[in-house]
Amino acid sequence: MRATLRWAHADLRAHRGEALFTVLATAGIIASLLLAGALFSYTADPWQRVFTQSEGAHVWIHTRDGAEPEELRDLEGVAGLSGPFRTARTTVELGGARASAELRATGPEPPEVGRPLVTDGRWQAAGAADEIVLEGSLARALWAEPGDTLTARGARGTEHTLRVVGVADTAEPRYTPGDTPGIGWLPDEALDRLQPDPERTGQTVGLRLADPDDTDFMVQRAVTALGADQVSEVTRWQQARADAEGEGRLLGLLLALFGLGALLAAALAVAGAISTRVHGHLRDISVLKAIGFTPAQVVRVFLVQHLGFAFLGAACGAAVTELLGARVPGRIGEAVDVWRQLPGHTWTVLATTAAAVLFIATATSLAAWRAGRVPPVPVARTAVPRGLGPLTLPERRALGRDAPPALVLGWRGAFPGRTRSLAAVGRLAVPLAMITAALGAWATVDRFHERPEEIGLPAALTVRDGSPDDSGSSGSPGSPGSAASGASEAERHAGTERLLAAHPDVTAVHPGTEVEALVPGQTATITLRGLGTDADPYPFALAEGRLPDGPDEAVAGQGLLDLLDVRVGDWVRMTVQGRPQILHITGRSIEPEDGGRVISTSLDNLDLGDGSGTTAPDLHHLVLRDGADAGEVGAELAASSGGRLEVREAVNPADGLAGVRGVIAGLIAVLALIGLTELSTVLGARVRDRGRDLLALKAIGLTPRQIAGVITVSTAFTALAAAVAGTVLGTAAGRWLIDAQGRSSGIGAGIAQSPPPGALLLVIAAAVVGAVAVSAVPAARASRRRIADTLSETL
Repeated sequence: MRATLRWAHADLRAHRGEALFTVLATAGIIASLLLAGALFSYTADPWQRVFTQSEGAHVWIHTRDGAEPEELRDLEGVAGLSGPFRTARTTVELGGARASAELRATGPEPPEVGRPLVTDGRWQAAGAADEIVLEGSLARALWAEPGDTLTARGARGTEHTLRVVGVADTAEPRYTPGDTPGIGWLPDEALDRLQPDPERTGQTVGLRLADPDDTDFMVQRAVTALGADQVSEVTRWQQARADAEGEGRLLGLLLALFGLGALLAAALAVAGAISTRVHGHLRDISVLKAIGFTPAQVVRVFLVQHLGFAFLGAACGAAVTELLGARVPGRIGEAVDVWRQLPGHTWTVLATTAAAVLFIATATSLAAWRAGRVPPVPVARTAVPRGLGPLTLPERRALGRDAPPALVLGWRGAFPGRTRSLAAVGRLAVPLAMITAALGAWATVDRFHERPEEIGLPAALTVRDGSPDDSGSSGSPGSPGSAASGASEAERHAGTERLLAAHPDVTAVHPGTEVEALVPGQTATITLRGLGTDADPYPFALAEGRLPDGPDEAVAGQGLLDLLDVRVGDWVRMTVQGRPQILHITGRSIEPEDGGRVISTSLDNLDLGDGSGTTAPDLHHLVLRDGADAGEVGAELAASSGGRLEVREAVNPADGLAGVRGVIAGLIAVLALIGLTELSTVLGARVRDRGRDLLALKAIGLTPRQIAGVITVSTAFTALAAAVAGTVLGTAAGRWLIDAQGRSSGIGAGIAQSPPPGALLLVIAAAVVGAVAVSAVPAARASRRRIADTLSETL
């Protein structure tokens, strides 16, 4: 063991630069993987983030008004209690949109356990009897935002107005029409005024458990303590998590893929380094075996040395992430801070670092095994690297035409036709390919922001007419009252379209409607949209097929095609409000909404009313001119309508990828460091193996500057070949990865964007410049070596 340590120490002193690069690259990889895990937990599991930040309750129990849920605080295993809150079930309405809601009476301060996280506006003020805070999914269903006034139906059908002052997130089940009511928080006075009858109110209490795995047992104990007749409903945290599962996974998955790619590149770089080092120490290994080292001891020398590098790098990367990750400004720091509070965080860090070290160890085992097979007697053919052989005819002609010797001989040294040279190009191409793929992800995010019309978001604003229906009759379709009602509604929609089209920044107004439809067998619901008209079709973003231009023709998202197992060209049947609707799918559109489970057709093809005729629109999608500010245009339209129009900006999926650029930049830096590690390995091997060639070059009269140029040009050509191969492979791999993720998320393939040619040329130029910079000092040092020193190494 002492001899092993002495050998490792001597080798470390001789190759300090390579050792430092290896440790730094490993540390960067571990930090990247841990940051990817933190961001994945933060974005891909929004429920866990909200639950952690809000000190969420694992169980919510709904009881009758006469129950005493305060007693549950004393149950063993209950770590905290939220409430109890007096509640009332009712219907709330805003601008024609209705939703069922559970209104909870709370104080001027949010509860500590199960605390709603206010994302917009503020919490209700003390003494304000007409203020309400809405849960996010309920606010989206009502199109509500702070400042709006909604109507709540109280006792005996009375209507009460409440002013929305805030929107909050909670870890409870979300609002689902016809199934789960939304949640609203309002003062006690408002609830008493809304529902004064105690027989029509209830109570809700949240239990935060010491052990979430004991949820079922604690529910049984709580129901027994309260009495089964007093409990009306129980919701568990597993139900809420399943309800929120599957959203916002794109960022985390991309980061995880790039992190694993960086790990693969680092493993290949380390394996190449140890393989090159074994080849350069064949005579030394033979001497070690001659003095008594066994093959197992030789393998152990190299494995211990490089495992030490891996352990040191992993420890540094984990320590830096744990100590400084939460201090990074922006979303990354917030994600790390939340991630550190999640259950199982410590085991995740340990598992990640252990897996990375094990992966690197596996990659280096083969080269170490090769070192153990070196014979104890050095053979000239293996102990001394062979030269490049005679000059080829093109090389002789190039030299005869006064081509720079450094250029010709550098090309000759970069591609001697050996397997090891091709392997070096391949190992260097891996990090460059990952850099190109990361730039492709960056370009895709920019495409979402800069050209949303290409990814299914041509309209920047959605407008809904919030005025009540002023029809004067609800008679039969053929009655005069019904005709007057239809005429009045048509005039109102026409006036709205004229008002919207009159704005100078609005280039197109597309009427539309959106309803839920049942698939065949009524096993799932999809979204049916009528957008545009036959005369003025909606500009769908197609990835396959053609636009609908005839009766009963439609386009569908990838999620719907997968759900129904159909393809472009098939006919689909669905049930809409009890009426059958059969549509012919002529194209696949890029649908970023509702998981791609959307089918869209012209508004003229829909008849959702009680009689015949085209369905009246309830929405208008506005296409704005380039450079127009959607927020300003929306505010101007709302003001010009006297508050009658409700205007919302389109939700861009790229808004959830705001932090991806910074992380991609960090990954590119890590991959560049890995590439420099590989370059240093290639350079060291090239200088060592070309010792006899340097002797010959000096003997024929080349100057030290020319010899240094040969080495530098040789490394530059290797980097150029790797960069070209890496950018080509990285562009194809990046498009495939992003489109595959688009297909799995329901958006569909066709969203990937290749890096611009300028960025690819920059990657190639950076690789060549980096190779020249890395090789400058070693090449100059090699050119100053004396002929006697070089001769002594080759004898």
